[in-house]
Amino acid sequence: MTQSQTGAEATGQRTQAGPDGKPYVIDQMISAKSIAARVEAMADEIEAHFGGTEKLIVVGLLRGSFVFIADLARELDLPLEVDFIEASSYGNAMSSSREVRILKDLRGEIEGRDVLVVEDIVDTGFTLHHVLHLLQARNPRRLEVCALLDKPSRREAEVKARFVGFTIPDEFVVGYGIDYAQMNRNLSFIGKVRFV
Repeated sequence: MTQSQTGAEATGQRTQAGPDGKPYVIDQMISAKSIAARVEAMADEIEAHFGGTEKLIVVGLLRGSFVFIADLARELDLPLEVDFIEASSYGNAMSSSREVRILKDLRGEIEGRDVLVVEDIVDTGFTLHHVLHLLQARNPRRLEVCALLDKPSRREAEVKARFVGFTIPDEFVVGYGIDYAQMNRNLSFIGKVRFV
């Protein structure tokens, strides 16, 4: 290692700049292989729970869930329809603003239907709480939540996912669809952001 190399560069990690110009690297937390295995297992749990459904409406919370919902939908052996809702409480920040805005609503009706909301990460719970309240008012037959990541130490709103991929500590994570200021969504793994 030369004197000009940081510890991150010496281990093969690329230093990136956040929206404020602050440099960071990404340390892998959950491998792509572990994610794939867990998504397959979650699909089995969801199939058992919704077995016999006429049609499962799988609602992805954009944008962070798009990779997860694509992989999960391919694993589900149920009749299903995919729809999306986009809500925001982060913007380019690393923490929730607690002000939830609906940017895109569902195209289809969910009244009397089985609905599975697919979320990338349940953090404070404000966004999910708001979305669930909105969807519950539309009278679905059943409404459940599937989250790839759960961060219970940050919970401020009363929400719980029935299906959880991984419970993680209070770290800012990216990858597998999850972003930091619209960057790093394309990583095949989940990694934590570490400022250098």
